[in-house]
Formats: sequence, C-alpha cells, structure tokens
Amino acid sequence: MSDNFDLFGHAIPDWQGKRGRPPYEASDKDRNKIKLLLALGWSIERMANGIGVSPATLKRYFRAELKQRDAMRDRLDARRFEIAMDQANAGNVAALKELGKMLDSNDRMGMDQRLRDAQASRRTDTQKSKDQDAPQGKKEAAKAAAKTAGADSHWGSDLLPGIQGKPN
Repeated sequence: MSDNFDLFGHAIPDWQGKRGRPPYEASDKDRNKIKLLLALGWSIERMANGIGVSPATLKRYFRAELKQRDAMRDRLDARRFEIAMDQANAGNVAALKELGKMLDSNDRMGMDQRLRDAQASRRTDTQKSKDQDAPQGKKEAAKAAAKTAGADSHWGSDLLPGIQGKPN
C-alpha cells in the first residue's frame, strides 16, 4: 500500500490506475464496520458503498455477518450496556447516569413490546367475536333458526329436522 490517502482517509491502493483489479481482501476493520452498519439497519447497497465494494462482493465476502443481521442490533446494545456498566463500576458518575438512561429506555422498549402483544391478541379476539356476531344473510339466518325451531315450545321434537319415522 502506498502512503497516499483519498479525501475520506482511505488508502489509495498501488494498483489504482493500472489494468485489472486484484481480488478483494476482507479485513477485520471492514468486518467490524459491516457489523456496525448491520446494527444500524443499513441496506446491502448502502453498506457496499460504505466500504467501497459492489453489493455482490459484499454478499460474497461477508456472508456470515449478513446471516446474523437480526442479532447485530442486540449485540451492539449488549456491548453498550457492558461498557457503561464497567465504567460505572469504576466510579465514573457520567457512565452511571448514562447506564440509568439506558435501563429506562430498555424498560420502556420492553413495556411497549408487551403492550403491542396485548393489543394484537385483543385484536384477534375482537376479530373472532366480530366473525361470530357478523350480520347473516337470509339463508344463514333461516338455517340458524331452523336448528332451534320449537325447542322451547309445546310442539317438542315435532318441528326439529332429521327425525325419521314421525310424520310432520
């Protein structure tokens, strides 16, 4: 590598300006950057632009990191909690305050999730009761009425359908 850097601080490779392009070599720095960008919810195209490769190259060399997309945000938050706790245990008052804010935020997030779950279950219960109380058409109402016809009358089983051997 040369000692020349571009505007953003990336080293300009020695092969720049020559024919062909050497194969990409993934570094630990790039892997950590991809993990961070995954935790922030960036798209593949945006991450590829961030490290200066094509989306296909990103998918090829960072497949293991991309498979863990959902867990990256949790890992980032867990690491933040770990660092804040270490600093708070060391006596850093600012870290202790930040840890308190992080715990409040985490508790709010948990309560929001429980509330959303409860609302979703209520919606499904309401939907089921709406399906049962839904207005019926003429044919459905007649069928429902026929099932209970004469149940509480002096006619007894004479009006109930399906009884064989008795004249109506």
